Amino acid sequence: MGGSGVQPEEIAFRARRMEVWPANACMTGKSGCAPQDQLRSPVNLFESGNVVKICAPMVRYSKLAFRTLVRKYNCDLCYTPMIIATDFIRSVKARHSEFTTYQGDHPLIVQFAAKEAQVLADAACLVSPFADGIDINCGCPQRWAMAEGYGACLINSPEVVQEMVKQVRNQVENPLFSVSVKIRIHNDLQRTVDLCQKAEAAGVDWITVHGRNTEERHQPVHYDAIKIIKQSVSVPVVANGDMKSLKDVENIHQITGTDGVMVARGLLANPAMFAGYEETPLKCIQDWVNIALEHGTPFTCFHHHLMYMMERVTSKQEKKIFNVLSSTSAVVDYLRENYGLQ
Repeated sequence: MGGSGVQPEEIAFRARRMEVWPANACMTGKSGCAPQDQLRSPVNLFESGNVVKICAPMVRYSKLAFRTLVRKYNCDLCYTPMIIATDFIRSVKARHSEFTTYQGDHPLIVQFAAKEAQVLADAACLVSPFADGIDINCGCPQRWAMAEGYGACLINSPEVVQEMVKQVRNQVENPLFSVSVKIRIHNDLQRTVDLCQKAEAAGVDWITVHGRNTEERHQPVHYDAIKIIKQSVSVPVVANGDMKSLKDVENIHQITGTDGVMVARGLLANPAMFAGYEETPLKCIQDWVNIALEHGTPFTCFHHHLMYMMERVTSKQEKKIFNVLSSTSAVVDYLRENYGLQ
C-alpha cells in the first residue's frame, strides 16, 4: 500500500472514542479488512431511477452527527468533510480527528484532497474497510488549496485525475468500492467535457459538477453547462449548486437531466429539505439535539448547526438571544422554554 505504514485497524479502533465497531470488525477478510459483503456499492443508488439526494462535503459540518441527522430525512448518500490525504496517511492524530464513523453511517463517501495518485490510493486503502467509496476533490476554489495543488486546480490536469482514479481502482481490493470526482467548470466548457470523458475512461463511477468556475462564488449556477456535461458522458452525473428546497431539486433535475443532486448550504439551513419540508421542523431540531448529545458534539458545532437550522424560523430579537448562548445546557434550556423541546 505504497509504504504508508498505517494499518486499517487503527481507524476502526482508534478513530472514535466510542467503540462502535465490533471487536472482530477488522480481523476478517484480506489485509485485516471488514467483510466486504456487508457493504453495497453506492453506484447502485444511481440505478434506482430516482434522483439520488446527496449531502455535500462541508468542512466542519458534514461530520458524523450531522450525517446521522440528514439520513433520517431522505438523504440517500453522505460525504465526509474534505480530508487532506497526505496528513491522513502520515498522522494518527489526523485520522482520529478527521474520520469518524460507525456501522449505521452508510452509504458513506470519504472526500480527499490530494495531488499525487499514490498518496490518494494509500488513503483510500485505509478507509476502504469502513466507507463505501472515496471522492477526489477537484472543485475547492479556496486559494490555499489551489496553491497547494489541491482542489479546483486539478481540473486543469486531467491526466493527474485519470491516474488518481486508476491507482485507487487498482489498489483498493474491494470491487464494490466507488471512486468519484467533484469538479468545477472551465470558462471553455469543452475543456470540462474533455476532463470528464478522461475520468470516465479511467473508471470513475460518477462525476459531481458544481456549475460555477473557480472565480465564481455567488453568481448564478450554470445549469446549462451541467446539462451539456451530462450529455457528454455515460457515467452518472450529479448537479451541485444553489438548491434550497425539494422543489429546487426537482426543477434542476428537469433542467439538467442529472442522476443526482448534491446540496450543502440548503441542508445546513434545513436538514429535512429532502423530505419535502420548506423549513426546519421542530422534530428535526429535537432530533439534532438528541443526536448531538449522544455523539458528544462539541458545543460550537452543536450551536452553529442550530443557528443555521433556526435562521428562517426565528425573529431578529430571538437571534440576538439565541446566538450568544455559550453552553450546551443554556441552549437546551432555551429550546425547552421557548419551543417545548425535551
